[in-house]
Amino acid sequence: MAESRFVYVTYIRTTPEKLWRALLDPEFTRRYWCETHQESEWKPGASWRIMAPDGTVCDSGEIIEIEPHRRLVLTWRNEFRPELRPEGYSRLTYELEPQGNAVKLTLIHEIDKPDSKLIQAVSGGWPAILASLKSLLETGESLEATRRWPAGGCKK
Repeated sequence: MAESRFVYVTYIRTTPEKLWRALLDPEFTRRYWCETHQESEWKPGASWRIMAPDGTVCDSGEIIEIEPHRRLVLTWRNEFRPELRPEGYSRLTYELEPQGNAVKLTLIHEIDKPDSKLIQAVSGGWPAILASLKSLLETGESLEATRRWPAGGCKK
């Protein structure tokens, strides 16, 4: 069991297929995730990374499990904050469950380190990103706060 864990659950009025696409498709993620996109072949063992608009690698890891429209598990290491990178790889899990005309999205971000600075950091970012994702899927507009890359971005 992980010693540091962040769990977030939300319900989004959409289909599992549309939510899955929103989580993985680079053009879609740019719209709600501060102009970043993910690169991966999306199969077990494939590398994975989040790219800033300027081409900087922000986070990286490997796909562990993938069950389209239901579950994605990957490792995640921060690549740009000197105080976070030494913690090594954390584990991110997305679980999608149909709930009538909505999808229950559960995000679990965890690491086997007590008082993880990485988990503390992502705990502040995930709620805004997932709220923006929900807004985009339900209304066609993301939250203004997550539309642009922040000044300073992924500076080392």
